[in-house]
Amino acid sequence: MKPLFSDAGYLALEGFLQQPALCLFDFDGTLAPLVSNPARVSLPSPIQAQLQALQSRAAVGIITGRSLADMRKRLGFEPDYVIGNHGLEGLPGWQRQAAKNFELCRVWLSSLQPMLSPLGEGVWIEDKSYSLTVHYRQAIDHKRTQKTLSAIFEKLSPAPRIITGKFNISLLPANAGDKGFAVEQLLLLSQTYRALYVGDDSTDEDVFSLHHPGLFTVRVGDEGGTAADYVIEDHRAIGQLLDLLLTLMPGSSRTELMHRSTRRQ
Repeated sequence: MKPLFSDAGYLALEGFLQQPALCLFDFDGTLAPLVSNPARVSLPSPIQAQLQALQSRAAVGIITGRSLADMRKRLGFEPDYVIGNHGLEGLPGWQRQAAKNFELCRVWLSSLQPMLSPLGEGVWIEDKSYSLTVHYRQAIDHKRTQKTLSAIFEKLSPAPRIITGKFNISLLPANAGDKGFAVEQLLLLSQTYRALYVGDDSTDEDVFSLHHPGLFTVRVGDEGGTAADYVIEDHRAIGQLLDLLLTLMPGSSRTELMHRSTRRQ
């Protein structure tokens, strides 16, 4: 894994930014810190200011597992693109499958509730309308709980597409897209064909593994392997990364950008 904050990383990023590119980010664990209760997450004010400054230079997008309704109330500004539910919401035409996906999640929800009840309060379901996420961060034995959940999910019909995250498992319609598909669609939609993508979770590996010639990818956190081009240490380094983008991106100086951001707030 190659560290972004290195001479080689700086040069590679500077070269990439010489041409227009989308700036795309995951939310939880990337722009916002991971917490035990996802309902308490919000975008830190300094990160919001940096993103707004960046937005005056490039199109900024958020691609998240959260629903659109949940996501928009946590940002404090309006990105150019917001894609929710791992790509199920926000892309052109997504509404055509919305009713079908919603009803499918009702079927799973009714089946899961009695099966998850014996696992206690440490395991709970987040209903995102078009997908479900089962959280188990507060469970006593994570490995045992994950194994139990996998066995439970095998009983669901129709079988869901399963995406594992950090102490959570998401259930999506079997033929649903993913973050990789969402990024490919945004490249076409924007007609930019180039994008920086930053994420921290296994769901973001769907983007990293594209190895698209127009992508520059950064993994937040260096635990385990990754298909990303570069890595930064953890969420606390995201501010440093945004500062680096503002410094390296051609055009107005970083000072001018920060003044613009301050006037918007």
